[in-house]
Amino acid sequence: MKKTKLLPSAENAYEYPLLIKSLLLSGKRYSPNREIVYSDITRYDYLTLNERIARLANALEKAGIGAGDTVAVMDWDSNRYLEAYFAIPMIGAVLHHVNIRLSPDQIIYTMNHAEDDMVLVHDDFLPLVEQVAPELNTVRGYIQLTDSSTAAPTTLNVVGEYESMLAEALSEYDFPDFDENSIATTFYTTGTTGNPKGVYFSHRQLVLHTLVTAISLGSSDANAMLRSDDVYMPMTPMFHVHAWGVPYIATMLGVKQVYPGRYEPNRLVQLFRDEGVTFSHGVPTVLQMVLNCEEAKSTDLSGWNMLTGGSAPTQALSAQMADRGINFVTAYGMSETCPVITMVNLKDEERALPIAEQSAARILAGVATPLVDIRIVDTEGKDVPHDGESVGEVVARAPWLTQGYLKEPEKGAELWEGGWLHTGDVGSIDGNSTLQIKDRIKDVIKTGGEWISTIELENLISKHEAVSEVAVVGVPDERWDERPVATIVVREGADVSSDAIKAHLKQFVESGEIAKWAIPERIEFVYEIPKTSVGKINKKLIRSELDA
Repeated sequence: MKKTKLLPSAENAYEYPLLIKSLLLSGKRYSPNREIVYSDITRYDYLTLNERIARLANALEKAGIGAGDTVAVMDWDSNRYLEAYFAIPMIGAVLHHVNIRLSPDQIIYTMNHAEDDMVLVHDDFLPLVEQVAPELNTVRGYIQLTDSSTAAPTTLNVVGEYESMLAEALSEYDFPDFDENSIATTFYTTGTTGNPKGVYFSHRQLVLHTLVTAISLGSSDANAMLRSDDVYMPMTPMFHVHAWGVPYIATMLGVKQVYPGRYEPNRLVQLFRDEGVTFSHGVPTVLQMVLNCEEAKSTDLSGWNMLTGGSAPTQALSAQMADRGINFVTAYGMSETCPVITMVNLKDEERALPIAEQSAARILAGVATPLVDIRIVDTEGKDVPHDGESVGEVVARAPWLTQGYLKEPEKGAELWEGGWLHTGDVGSIDGNSTLQIKDRIKDVIKTGGEWISTIELENLISKHEAVSEVAVVGVPDERWDERPVATIVVREGADVSSDAIKAHLKQFVESGEIAKWAIPERIEFVYEIPKTSVGKINKKLIRSELDA
């Protein structure tokens, strides 16, 4: 076998590293006058964004931060957070996205585990940080973020207020080249047991994820969600998997960006209307809250492109989006995958259907994006047929997947067993290469030797007109191993009984979609379904409350 020939290079050829700083150049080149908007607090153009990022880099350096240090951010979705997305990794430091919704003990653990050196903290989180500060072992100082004319008083060791520090800093910074495999960001993902696990991503990984996801969101006519003339507003926290990587894409494209601050459904709809937003993304529970808020009832939502993920949306939610004129598709991924690895891409025949009939296709996980390999494997690691019926664990490869867990090599080895990243999701792939997630391995219900997909059951229950939200979990059963229990939030003004829900499900038994033992014997009606720190349904908590 002949050896592969290496590319010859001239002695002085420049070996271009894939660094985050390269993503910053396009917006300034193409759209210097487009705006970065932070709620009703501030707005400025891309020229100013580039200048402020340079000022932040100089301010951090003056505060003693350099390459290899870790800078934590505790802020709402804001222009400051966007500036930190670039300035911190561009000086060679690591950006730690602190999950502000974790418990104080978990925040202490993650900040000590990440070995944070400096913390950018919003006034709203000062009481929390003052509480945990005595137990933070490596933090040398704090930079205060405020939305008011004067910063709130604090007992923390504050090195300065953000805007004042930027005003005093130089407006230019010569961002260096360095190894593209240097760690750029880290954040922590919470599982069902144990401490949160730190995932991390390099400059190279973030650049490649940005380029490929930008192609997936904008190049296909079937999926034209985010292009140069769009207006972007996230509805996913910026601490959660880089807000799905979209702020990097939006900045590279030079689109107008609108950051809402703290999420409040009525405010999100107001910003959509007033700022001309055309593209957003969020988990289904957040989208449901936006659709049901008072402001949405009197606002024309047509023309809003919406990407969802994080948990499976229901056909009912998709239909509700369609009724309001929202172009709605699903993507799939997880914290460890940066996150996007698949996205819905409607086939010609699906696009030809009336919008109301496209729901079934729009809520699937979609097709692998470029450079992504997806397999469905059985318990022995062997491929199952791509027939849309055979199920197994979803495993993946792509150039931007986390290489492990920070300081936990044994857990990283488990994640990458056999050289493929194990998602922990049960899924199938059909003849059109479309992935469908059936359930989390830990959530699938095993009853009487059969598997019941909680996602499928939730989807069917949600079709009842009285159901606003639903979560299905398995609980132990002496006879059947496990039995499903449905927890339901009823729509405002509606009335429904357990018997009515069971009668509703019987039609799907008769059509062969589910087995008769999939109908829950126990149905709980509640005012609210518990959510995780990133807005997903908290099935672990639901199970514990049902067992109590």
